[in-house]
Amino acid sequence: MVFLNQFTRLINLRDMKSKSLILLLLSFLIVNVSAQRDFSDSDTTKLVILGSGGGPGPSPFHSGCSLAIIVFDTSYIIDFGTGLVRKAAAMAPTYGGHIKGLEIKNIGYAFLTHMHPDHTLGYPDLLLTPWWAFRREKPLEVYGPHGINQMTDYILKAYGQTDNQESLVNTHEYTEEGIIYQDKYVKVEAFPVLHMPNSWGFRFTTPDKVIVISGDTAPSEKVVEYSRGADLLVHEVYIKKGFDIKLANDEARQLWHKSNHTSAYELGELANRINPELLVLYHIGNWGASEQDLIDEINEKYKGRFIIGQDLDVF
Repeated sequence: MVFLNQFTRLINLRDMKSKSLILLLLSFLIVNVSAQRDFSDSDTTKLVILGSGGGPGPSPFHSGCSLAIIVFDTSYIIDFGTGLVRKAAAMAPTYGGHIKGLEIKNIGYAFLTHMHPDHTLGYPDLLLTPWWAFRREKPLEVYGPHGINQMTDYILKAYGQTDNQESLVNTHEYTEEGIIYQDKYVKVEAFPVLHMPNSWGFRFTTPDKVIVISGDTAPSEKVVEYSRGADLLVHEVYIKKGFDIKLANDEARQLWHKSNHTSAYELGELANRINPELLVLYHIGNWGASEQDLIDEINEKYKGRFIIGQDLDVF
């Protein structure tokens, strides 16, 4: 606050309205810097939350749903929410960050859980920005469910890049449970979850970590199965207190949401069965409730270690 006061005196603002606006903008900058929390305990494998957003709403505090797993200096992107390239840049050495694997031109592998817009609106950015801005030397390798081939073709046509397709991207559709990708650093397994048809979660096995990503899902036995022995379970969640208030008079939306997403109470019960080393909450639907409400609901069912994920958190 001392810094903010000095700044406002320096620019000699003439009215309180302008002063308030500057204070608000600078507060956002400070919040964004402080959000870069590092919980990691490995020099080999790290997980970065590029976007923790909980749905299609345009939150000013959270980019769209996206994660990055970095093994040594190779990155693997999971889901393509809005803002993911800018958040990756924030962690890259070129822009003052400390994670070499998130240098934009070096992002080479990407995995999609499902085709909903809040998980794919950043896909054109991921395809085109590294190529246009940095002349990425190798095509992006994209692994997604049925539909990713067609979506990619449409994006390239929209931007007039079909002649450059071979240098831009290779797409690989997966349709069955099991190993969908493997190299010397990771094994990636896909498993079906309870969301829209053709929705998937992932289990990443690296030299020193097992990381499970739920994707969007209602409480799923497949998540339990694939999370055995997990070091990190990164799971979507919604706060039931806010949900009950917001949708009190909308039974149809209540039913759809309960059938496609996991409440904090349900996640607590799942986590008790799985017992991961660390539970990370992301893609959080708050429905107007507070972070403390989320903590209280999880704690009612689960006594293990968990962290509410924020953009740019490192695990």
